[in-house]
Amino acid sequence: MSGFEDLVAELDRSYHETRERMSDPSVYSDHREATSVARRLKELEHPHRLAHEWRQIRQDLEDARGDAELSDLVEEYEQQAARLEEELRVALVETDPADLKDVIVEIRQAAGGDEAALWAGDLFRMYTRYAERKGFRTEELGASPNEAGGFKAVVFAVKGDGAYSVFKWEGGTHRVQRVPATESQGRTHTSTATVAVMPEAEEVEVQVDPNELKIDVYRSTGPGGQSVNTTDSAVRITHLPTGLVVAMQDEKSQLQNKQKALRVLRARLYELERSRQQQELAASRRSQIGTGERAEKIRTYNYAENRVTDHRIKLTLHRLDAILAGELDEITGALAAEERRHALETTAA
Repeated sequence: MSGFEDLVAELDRSYHETRERMSDPSVYSDHREATSVARRLKELEHPHRLAHEWRQIRQDLEDARGDAELSDLVEEYEQQAARLEEELRVALVETDPADLKDVIVEIRQAAGGDEAALWAGDLFRMYTRYAERKGFRTEELGASPNEAGGFKAVVFAVKGDGAYSVFKWEGGTHRVQRVPATESQGRTHTSTATVAVMPEAEEVEVQVDPNELKIDVYRSTGPGGQSVNTTDSAVRITHLPTGLVVAMQDEKSQLQNKQKALRVLRARLYELERSRQQQELAASRRSQIGTGERAEKIRTYNYAENRVTDHRIKLTLHRLDAILAGELDEITGALAAEERRHALETTAA
């Protein structure tokens, strides 16, 4: 049996073993374990289907080689078998367990004052349009608008299978070069906004001890500081062990603001632990094409040249308008392909 046939046999064994575990009462009664097994089964479904197709085409190839009337099909079957083998090798590369999760995205204005806040708003619209194109659902969790019509900060969730696998590439600093509407001399300004992308953690994955939380309530305020609520409905949660602070004030209910704040806090804590684990892995695949840190400049958007450049993979596209309308697939696809290339190199080494 060849090395690749061994790989396919092992995949088959893992798939059927995982399916059996899903029907095990002890797994079914443990929510955390059941979630983990269901996620693993979903990861194996695509490569298992490819393996089935590869075996079928290998059988067709053997039949064609032994039958003079089918000899004309040998070359075609060989090409199909080679293509399926390559697809299966890529599919079997270990993926990030968080790829299937929903995400929480935080966008904050950085350098550039009001123009940076407007740019943060443009990025927010770009991402909501992208999510819509992918069939995902978005939910705004909190926003701090500024008086110019942009955002000092905006936090939102994206829900749907595989949301993290496509949004994870967006973490970092996004730089825009354009002439602001308020610029009378027509000079180009450079502004930035930072994006943080975090897998949304389930309660069973990140359990927050209420004794480690400091919760403050206060009256919510508008962009100019004016009070917009006569009750203490705004909530600020401080996680004492890490010093992480999350504030929410968009809802009129204190309970709803608290629930949203806890969701964001869980996501931040989950990402904190993931980052720690990735830093311990010297050859982390993700770090090879960008760390996702907010300080890292990942992309430049140039209005005058209708250009977008992703600095991690040196990709430049002259279709800024379409990208801002949510057509990000070409960029995320290229980033994902680069990650797979690195992973295959690491596996082969």
